[in-house]
Amino acid sequence: MHLATFKGVILGRIPLAREGYPFILASIFAIITFWLIGLRGISYISLGAAVFIISFFRNPERNIPSGEDSIVSPADGKVIIVQKVMEGRILKAEALKISIFMNVFNVHVNRVPASGKVLGIFYNPGKFFSADKDKASLENEQNALLIEAENGKRFVVNQIAGLIARRIVCYAKEGDMVEKGKRFGMIRFGSRLDVYLPVDCRVNVKLGDRVKAGSSIIACWQ
Repeated sequence: MHLATFKGVILGRIPLAREGYPFILASIFAIITFWLIGLRGISYISLGAAVFIISFFRNPERNIPSGEDSIVSPADGKVIIVQKVMEGRILKAEALKISIFMNVFNVHVNRVPASGKVLGIFYNPGKFFSADKDKASLENEQNALLIEAENGKRFVVNQIAGLIARRIVCYAKEGDMVEKGKRFGMIRFGSRLDVYLPVDCRVNVKLGDRVKAGSSIIACWQ
């Protein structure tokens, strides 16, 4: 297959996050280069790497729940925390914390939990502990969005870099109106999303549940 045709098949038929294009094209170039110079073994290894990269940056469409009271997961992954905490950084109030851990095989595109207005964006540089550890919420690199929902209630969704992740991407800007289930960013190569909701929200998930960004309902407004 001609390189241009191969690129068209990959980039045109598989829904991918645009941040992945440079990595995918580089991996395809490596496959062809190693094959042409006779390094067939390395070419096969590069093919495996390309498959992983394409899988990591996949960006599928999702069916967004229509109910106005529903709050959807911002990420694909496993629910690792459901508890009331004191959120002292942004809300400065007691909040319901729901954390979703994304491993390297999950879709890493992040979606808005509920429609509203972005009141602020808070980026903190930090360390890169494993994202499933408690101290990741305190010490890892992170980017938080404070959103005022259409019902006037405020919540925070926080992107946290993990042990391998080295870049947090956020498309949203302060003042933007965001819509439930729409994409607002991603984190590369293993990470976590924390959501801080009003304590009167009704929880719809439990520890160990697997959720999907934009389509799994994690809580409901009361």
